[in-house]
This record gives sequence, C-alpha cells and structure tokens, in this order.
Amino acid sequence: MSDQNVPPPPEAPAPVVPLAELAPLLAPRGGLIGLDLGTKTIGVAACDPDRRLATVVETVKRTKFTADAQRLLHLAQDRKTVAFVLGLPLNMDGTEGPRAQASRAFARNFSRLTSCPIALWDERLSTAAVERVLIQADVSRAKRAAVIDQHAAAFILQGALDFLAQQARRIEA
Repeated sequence: MSDQNVPPPPEAPAPVVPLAELAPLLAPRGGLIGLDLGTKTIGVAACDPDRRLATVVETVKRTKFTADAQRLLHLAQDRKTVAFVLGLPLNMDGTEGPRAQASRAFARNFSRLTSCPIALWDERLSTAAVERVLIQADVSRAKRAAVIDQHAAAFILQGALDFLAQQARRIEA
C-alpha cells in the first residue's frame, strides 16, 4: 500500500462529534467504520451502505500514528466510508480517564487526515461483552486474543448503528 492510494489531507479537520450529533453530517447512504482503539492494536469493523449490520474487518497492530492512520484511511477508501465511529472508553461512573483522553487525542489527530466525520461512542464493557461471547463459543484463548479487538469494534459499531436507527425513527415519528 502506498500513500498515493490515500486521498490528501483535507483543508480543514473533519468534525469530531458525539454520536448523537452525527446523523445530520451523513449522506443518506454510505458505510461507517468502527474503531476500538487499544494501546497495542486497533480493532476495525465496517457496515453495509444501508447501515444495518456491522461486521469485523481486521485488527491493526499499532506502530506509529502515521502508519496506523494510513492503514485506516486505506480501509475507509476501499469501503467508500462516510464516517468513523470511535469507541470512547468512559469510566463506569461516566467520567473520562486516561484511555478516554487518549481516544479523544487520536480522534483529534486523525481528523486532520480525513474529511469523514468522527463520532465518539461510549464503549463501556464492549470488550468484556465480546470476550464472554467468545468464551461461550469455546474460542481458544490464543484465538480470542487475536480477534477480540475487531469483534469489540463490531460490537461498538453495531451499537452505534442501532442508536442512529432509533434516532431516525424518533425524528420520523
């Protein structure tokens, strides 16, 4: 993959917004990419253009921000993505700790490289929920470690898709 495959950075940073503010920024159709940001990996999921179903894509092993961002931009371009949903790991009491602050910083830096809006979505307990499902499915510990982040990204993205669909139904009613 070369940098020539990825569009140049936009003139102005993309908006970074809470998920509740994303809908007005979206085209009627187009896929979203969900991201589960970890210290060592980034789980990636995507959805169909009608925004109904999230599916796992891959786990990106983190290296340098620029390389990580280029990989995400390449995936987004391949899927004709119109927005990103980034999991925001809030504390159980709803406050933001160091991990949430790191996610916000990633979103702020990434927004300078894309024109696609970035929505932040509460991801509390997403990894724990996915791990329970994988254990119940009798997935080995080694296999779980390899896929948990991309499944957490799909869990986060599906929650965001469900929220956006519910928000649209309320507006139509």
